[in-house]
Amino acid sequence: MPTLAFDTSAAHCAAALVMGGRLCAQRHEGMARGQAERLVPLLEDLLAEAGLRWHDLSALAVGVGPGNFTGIRIGVSAARGLALALGLPAHGITGFDAFAPGGDTLVTLPAPRGRLYVQPFRDGRAEGPPCLTDPAAPAGLPHRPVYGIGGSALAQTLGVPVTESSWSGIAPAIARVAATRPAPPDKPKPLYLRSAGAALPADPPPVILP
Repeated sequence: MPTLAFDTSAAHCAAALVMGGRLCAQRHEGMARGQAERLVPLLEDLLAEAGLRWHDLSALAVGVGPGNFTGIRIGVSAARGLALALGLPAHGITGFDAFAPGGDTLVTLPAPRGRLYVQPFRDGRAEGPPCLTDPAAPAGLPHRPVYGIGGSALAQTLGVPVTESSWSGIAPAIARVAATRPAPPDKPKPLYLRSAGAALPADPPPVILP
């Protein structure tokens, strides 16, 4: 049965359709903004390319981060709304799970200011929570091969091999992971690993009168 996956956690709008373990169609459009307006039309184009309709789907999957705050909210909100309207399960898949190849590894994703999001995996399963680290001075990370995006500097620091992925493969990877999992009991939730970049206002909040 077809699984439709999409991701807006970085500067892109990406989607893929997987059926029976086979990639049927995919789209990846780079964009710094505008994902909210583009996502649903892109999904409809993808379904039309595969000759399917919304009610032909068996499941949805969405990238829950880490990444851009607004982009993650757009993707997760769309997945929840579509799942409710179509009566489908919606899987929330982290970028770490999407790019993890199996075995004992470190999976990386780019973070602001030259830092990295990192999560260790053992035997293909997450080992401990992800963290935000400086690739030039990582602390407490095991020496394992590095996979994912942007991990070259970390691999050089640790003296381990690195295999770089690209954002163009995020949606197919999310779809394939979701297709191997049972229907989730909970709705997708964003994965945030840092505080929001917006500064709090300096003026005191207004007094609300009774």
